[in-house]
Amino acid sequence: MEQSDEKIGIIYTASSYLLWGFLPIYWKLIQEVPAGEILAHRIIWSFLFMVAVVLLSRKWRAFMHECKVIIKDKRKLIGISLASITISLNWLTYIWAVNSGHVIQASLGYYINPLVSILLGIIVLNESLTRRQLLSFILAGAAVIYLTFSYGVFPWVALSLAFSFGLYGLLKKMVDISVMFGLAIETMIVTPLALIYVPVFTDNTFVHNDMLSGTNLLLIGAGIATAIPLLLFASGAKKIPLSMVGFLQYIAPTIMLILGVFLYHETFSLSHLVSFSLIWVALIIYMGSSYRRPSKRKRLIQDVQMNQK
Repeated sequence: MEQSDEKIGIIYTASSYLLWGFLPIYWKLIQEVPAGEILAHRIIWSFLFMVAVVLLSRKWRAFMHECKVIIKDKRKLIGISLASITISLNWLTYIWAVNSGHVIQASLGYYINPLVSILLGIIVLNESLTRRQLLSFILAGAAVIYLTFSYGVFPWVALSLAFSFGLYGLLKKMVDISVMFGLAIETMIVTPLALIYVPVFTDNTFVHNDMLSGTNLLLIGAGIATAIPLLLFASGAKKIPLSMVGFLQYIAPTIMLILGVFLYHETFSLSHLVSFSLIWVALIIYMGSSYRRPSKRKRLIQDVQMNQK
C-alpha cells in the first residue's frame, strides 16, 4: 500500500467520522419538524441523491443488474429489506434523540456499538468468547446498570441505537453489496412508505410553493448529509488498515459527547462520568483483543463500519 494512498484514506475516513460527529447540529436546525417527517425526507432525498450519483458515475446498468439479482434471490431480498427497515428505525431514533435533548445518550450508543457487534458475532457466527471480550461485556453491562440505577433512567436510546445499528451491519453481511448500490436500494425500498407518510401523517412542513425556504433546503439537504459521509467512508476505508478504521470510529461519538455537554448543555453528572469511563475502559480492552485475535468477528465489525449512519 502506497503511503500517499494511506494518507488519502485517513483523510477521507476521518472526514466521514467528523461529519457524522457534527450531524446533531444539522438536525437541531430543523428540530421544529417532527422526527418522523425528517426521517421521511431523509429517505426520499437520499434515494434521489443516490440515483443521481449512480447516473453520474455511469453505473446505472450495473445498478439495475444488481436490483434484478436481489429480486431473484429471496435471501438477499429479505436481508436488504430488513436492513432498510432496521436502519430507518435507527435513523428515526437518532433524529428523535438529538432533537429531544438526548445527544449524550446517542453518543453512548455509538460507543457501545462495537461491543454489540462482537455479541452478534458470538451469537450468530458462533464465535468463542475470550477473557478480554468477557471483561469488556461485564464492564459495559456494569456501566448501563450503574447509569440506570444511579441516574434513575434506563438508557434505552443508547441501547436502541447500538443494537439497531449492530443488527443492520449483520443483515448487510447477508447481502454483500457495494455501499453505493446498497444505500440506493435500501432507500428505494422504504421511499414508497416515506412518500405515503409525508402527506398523510404529518403537517407537511415542506412548502411546495416556496422551495427555497430554509426549512425546505435543510430537509432536501438531509439526503446529501446522509450520503456524502458514507461515500467518503467507503472510499477511505479501502485504503487504510482495519485497525486504523477501528481507532477513527470513535471520533464521531466523542464529538457528539462534547456537543451534548458544552453546546447543548445536557446534564452530565457523576453517574454519566462513571458510566462513560467504564465504557471507555471496556473499549480499550476490546481494541486490545482485536489486535491479538483476527477472526470472523473482525470481518463483522468491518461490515458494520462500512455501513455507518
